[in-house]
Amino acid sequence: MNDLVADMLTRIQNAIMRRKDEVSVINTKMNESILKVVKEEGMIDEYTVNDKDIIVKLAYNEKEPVITRLQKVSKSGQRIYVTKKEIVPIMNGRGISIISTSKGVMTGSAAKGQDLGGEFICKIW
Repeated sequence: MNDLVADMLTRIQNAIMRRKDEVSVINTKMNESILKVVKEEGMIDEYTVNDKDIIVKLAYNEKEPVITRLQKVSKSGQRIYVTKKEIVPIMNGRGISIISTSKGVMTGSAAKGQDLGGEFICKIW
């Protein structure tokens, strides 16, 4: 498997469609930093890091999932980079974009606030 971030997003998407409470994803530094940002935004309840995997507890509002869609933007065959001017709100502010900057992984709005650009990893809404 080459793209571990895409695998994580697909596993979370599939678990949400099946209304699962938690899902296991592969433990990498990038996956952990993305999950940290998603947790800070309140889109997942919690995640627990083990040796080989990360257990993600999904968040639901009255049986409806907080996350409805995850979309990978930058792929391993074609990296997508954005400047601070190119960062736009996702779903009119209801979603988040995740950007890998020189100061770490953060949301698009946080990167724009710090005048940073970087690799556009994914969109979550």
